[in-house]
Amino acid sequence: MREAIQMWAAGHLPPPLAVAVCSMLPIIELRGGIPLGHYLLGEERWLAVYIWAVLGNLLPVYPLLALLGPVERGLRRWRLFDRLFAWLFLRTQRRSSWIQRYGPFGLALFVAVPAPMTGAWTGAIAAYLLGLPRLRALACIVAGVLIAGALVTLASLGVFALVG
Repeated sequence: MREAIQMWAAGHLPPPLAVAVCSMLPIIELRGGIPLGHYLLGEERWLAVYIWAVLGNLLPVYPLLALLGPVERGLRRWRLFDRLFAWLFLRTQRRSSWIQRYGPFGLALFVAVPAPMTGAWTGAIAAYLLGLPRLRALACIVAGVLIAGALVTLASLGVFALVG
Protein backbone atom coordinates (compact mmCIF):
# COMPACT_ATOMS: atom_id res chain seq x y z
CA MET A 1 0.00 0.00 0.00
CA ARG A 2 2.89 2.34 0.84
CA GLU A 3 4.31 1.89 -2.66
CA ALA A 4 0.92 2.59 -4.25
CA ILE A 5 0.59 5.86 -2.33
CA GLN A 6 4.15 6.84 -3.23
CA MET A 7 3.60 6.15 -6.92
CA TRP A 8 0.27 8.01 -6.94
CA ALA A 9 1.94 11.05 -5.38
CA ALA A 10 4.88 10.78 -7.78
CA GLY A 11 2.52 10.72 -10.77
CA HIS A 12 0.18 13.50 -9.66
CA LEU A 13 2.27 16.04 -7.77
CA PRO A 14 5.44 18.01 -8.45
CA PRO A 15 8.38 16.02 -7.02
CA PRO A 16 9.10 18.22 -3.97
CA LEU A 17 5.41 18.25 -3.04
CA ALA A 18 5.18 14.48 -3.52
CA VAL A 19 8.05 14.05 -1.04
CA ALA A 20 6.39 16.36 1.48
CA VAL A 21 2.95 14.73 1.14
CA CYS A 22 4.33 11.20 1.51
CA SER A 23 6.37 12.28 4.54
CA MET A 24 3.25 13.85 6.05
CA LEU A 25 1.27 10.60 6.05
CA PRO A 26 1.15 8.32 9.08
CA ILE A 27 3.11 5.08 8.77
CA ILE A 28 4.94 6.27 5.60
CA GLU A 29 6.50 9.41 7.11
CA LEU A 30 10.20 10.01 6.36
CA ARG A 31 10.93 6.34 5.82
CA GLY A 32 8.96 6.51 2.58
CA GLY A 33 9.31 10.18 1.65
CA ILE A 34 13.10 10.33 1.49
CA PRO A 35 13.62 7.27 -0.73
CA LEU A 36 10.82 8.55 -2.97
CA GLY A 37 12.57 11.92 -3.13
CA HIS A 38 15.85 10.33 -4.14
CA TYR A 39 14.00 8.45 -6.87
CA LEU A 40 12.20 11.57 -8.13
CA LEU A 41 14.84 14.26 -7.61
CA GLY A 42 18.04 12.22 -7.73
CA GLU A 43 20.51 11.43 -5.00
CA GLU A 44 22.58 14.53 -5.77
CA ARG A 45 19.67 16.66 -4.48
CA TRP A 46 19.73 14.91 -1.09
CA LEU A 47 19.56 18.16 0.88
CA ALA A 48 16.41 19.33 -0.92
CA VAL A 49 14.86 15.89 -0.38
CA TYR A 50 15.77 16.03 3.32
CA ILE A 51 14.27 19.51 3.76
CA TRP A 52 11.00 18.68 1.94
CA ALA A 53 10.63 15.40 3.82
CA VAL A 54 11.29 16.99 7.23
CA LEU A 55 8.87 19.85 6.51
CA GLY A 56 6.21 17.42 5.36
CA ASN A 57 6.72 15.16 8.37
CA LEU A 58 6.49 18.08 10.80
CA LEU A 59 3.46 19.75 9.23
CA PRO A 60 0.81 17.63 11.02
CA VAL A 61 2.62 17.53 14.40
CA TYR A 62 1.33 20.72 16.04
CA PRO A 63 -2.27 20.20 14.89
CA LEU A 64 -2.05 16.63 16.25
CA LEU A 65 -0.75 17.86 19.60
CA ALA A 66 -3.38 20.61 19.78
CA LEU A 67 -6.39 18.66 18.56
CA LEU A 68 -5.87 15.11 19.81
CA GLY A 69 -7.51 15.77 23.18
CA PRO A 70 -10.67 17.48 21.91
CA VAL A 71 -11.05 15.05 19.01
CA GLU A 72 -10.61 12.05 21.28
CA ARG A 73 -13.18 13.31 23.77
CA GLY A 74 -15.67 14.06 21.02
CA LEU A 75 -15.30 10.79 19.14
CA ARG A 76 -15.18 8.47 22.14
CA ARG A 77 -18.95 8.92 22.47
CA TRP A 78 -19.31 6.37 19.65
CA ARG A 79 -18.39 2.78 20.39
CA LEU A 80 -16.39 2.27 17.19
CA PHE A 81 -14.15 5.26 17.86
CA ASP A 82 -13.86 4.39 21.54
CA ARG A 83 -12.51 0.97 20.58
CA LEU A 84 -10.20 2.49 17.95
CA PHE A 85 -8.73 4.97 20.43
CA ALA A 86 -8.36 2.27 23.08
CA TRP A 87 -6.44 0.05 20.62
CA LEU A 88 -4.29 2.93 19.32
CA PHE A 89 -3.44 4.24 22.77
CA LEU A 90 -2.64 0.80 24.17
CA ARG A 91 -0.36 0.06 21.23
CA THR A 92 1.37 3.43 21.60
CA GLN A 93 1.85 2.97 25.36
CA ARG A 94 3.44 -0.44 24.82
CA ARG A 95 5.93 1.03 22.37
CA SER A 96 6.75 4.14 24.37
CA SER A 97 8.94 2.69 27.12
CA TRP A 98 11.78 5.04 26.14
CA ILE A 99 9.53 8.03 26.67
CA GLN A 100 8.31 6.77 30.02
CA ARG A 101 11.88 6.07 31.13
CA TYR A 102 13.66 9.18 29.79
CA GLY A 103 10.86 11.75 29.48
CA PRO A 104 11.30 14.41 26.78
CA PHE A 105 14.74 13.10 25.77
CA GLY A 106 13.15 9.66 25.34
CA LEU A 107 10.47 11.19 23.12
CA ALA A 108 13.14 12.62 20.82
CA LEU A 109 14.88 9.23 20.70
CA PHE A 110 11.58 7.44 20.08
CA VAL A 111 10.78 9.69 17.12
CA ALA A 112 14.38 9.52 15.84
CA VAL A 113 14.38 5.74 15.40
CA PRO A 114 13.28 5.16 11.80
CA ALA A 115 11.36 1.96 12.50
CA PRO A 116 7.73 0.96 12.03
CA MET A 117 5.35 2.51 14.59
CA THR A 118 7.83 5.17 15.65
CA GLY A 119 7.95 8.66 14.23
CA ALA A 120 6.23 12.00 14.52
CA TRP A 121 2.64 10.71 14.51
CA THR A 122 3.19 8.07 17.17
CA GLY A 123 5.42 10.48 19.10
CA ALA A 124 2.62 13.06 19.18
CA ILE A 125 0.17 10.43 20.44
CA ALA A 126 2.65 9.24 23.07
CA ALA A 127 3.32 12.82 24.21
CA TYR A 128 -0.43 13.38 24.57
CA LEU A 129 -0.93 10.14 26.49
CA LEU A 130 1.95 10.91 28.85
CA GLY A 131 0.78 14.47 29.43
CA LEU A 132 3.93 16.20 28.17
CA PRO A 133 3.49 19.95 27.74
CA ARG A 134 2.69 20.76 24.12
CA LEU A 135 5.68 23.01 23.33
CA ARG A 136 8.16 20.66 25.01
CA ALA A 137 6.67 17.75 23.08
CA LEU A 138 6.87 19.74 19.84
CA ALA A 139 10.55 20.56 20.42
CA CYS A 140 11.36 16.91 21.13
CA ILE A 141 9.45 15.70 18.08
CA VAL A 142 11.22 18.26 15.87
CA ALA A 143 14.60 17.06 17.19
CA GLY A 144 13.62 13.44 16.59
CA VAL A 145 12.39 14.13 13.05
CA LEU A 146 15.63 15.96 12.20
CA ILE A 147 17.67 12.98 13.42
CA ALA A 148 15.41 10.42 11.73
CA GLY A 149 15.62 12.37 8.48
CA ALA A 150 19.42 12.34 8.66
CA LEU A 151 19.49 8.60 9.37
CA VAL A 152 17.08 7.74 6.57
CA THR A 153 18.96 10.03 4.17
CA LEU A 154 22.28 8.36 5.00
CA ALA A 155 20.76 4.89 4.74
CA SER A 156 19.06 5.59 1.42
CA LEU A 157 22.28 7.02 -0.01
CA GLY A 158 24.09 3.82 0.98
CA VAL A 159 26.41 5.45 3.51
CA PHE A 160 25.84 2.72 6.08
CA ALA A 161 26.68 0.05 3.50
CA LEU A 162 30.09 1.69 3.01
CA VAL A 163 30.81 1.68 6.76
CA GLY A 164 29.76 -1.93 7.41
